[in-house]
Amino acid sequence: MPVDHYENFPVASFLVPAPLRCPIEVIYRFARSADDIADEGDAQPEERLAGLAAYQSQLDRIETGQTPETPLFVDLAAVIAQYQLPVQLFRDLLDAFAQDVVKKRYANFAEVLDYCRRSANPVGRLVLHLFERTEPHQLKQSDAICSALQLANFWQDIAIDWKKDRVYLPQCDLPTFGISEDDIASQRWSENWGRLIDFQVERTRQMMLSGAPLVHDLPGRMGWEIRFTVQGGLRILEGVQRARGDVFRHRPKLGPWDWLILASRSLTM
Repeated sequence: MPVDHYENFPVASFLVPAPLRCPIEVIYRFARSADDIADEGDAQPEERLAGLAAYQSQLDRIETGQTPETPLFVDLAAVIAQYQLPVQLFRDLLDAFAQDVVKKRYANFAEVLDYCRRSANPVGRLVLHLFERTEPHQLKQSDAICSALQLANFWQDIAIDWKKDRVYLPQCDLPTFGISEDDIASQRWSENWGRLIDFQVERTRQMMLSGAPLVHDLPGRMGWEIRFTVQGGLRILEGVQRARGDVFRHRPKLGPWDWLILASRSLTM
């Protein structure tokens, strides 16, 4: 799914089997629109939380067998019913978006991962439910990929998130590397900053690689979709590291040449 939280997730590309493109697009519309409520425009926090609460109430209607009140949730109800998707996964996404409205700092990596558990991992788990691939090891590998994608997005968007008064870098890591938030505010690169971001990138890479074997459990073209997703995330991490963490002036993103590299690397997974 592209831009912001979903930048490193492909959305219903040509690699996804045609019958599943529609349900994946519906899931994306839900996640994207809810994320926009939390992030876009100039609404006050109370308004944003109220908008997300309204989404929760539509999920309540779906769970109790009532007809949803908007076209998006009518479509979502049909997808949930057809594929027996856990409603809690949609609630987790809303919970993460609501957290973004009120929580701006994370004490340690465990807190960041808990956010990823709700902001990113549900997307992968929903896809696995669509494909009926929900063995414990498959869910664990999917979680690793999705959390790593979310983290990669954090590291490439440090400057963008700062403008929203959000810092996803674990607060406990800053003094360890001799860094303060003043370095982010002034967009000041240093060797210490480079080491801090190298550290974040490397543990994110290891997380991504731990989930990569999932591609062998997914059938046909969907396996290739996930190969491209994993390689795309790894390529973003390479870009962050190549810039030595100076994402203030060199925010990495995928271009045409990168897609050729992703295709080549996907062949060897």
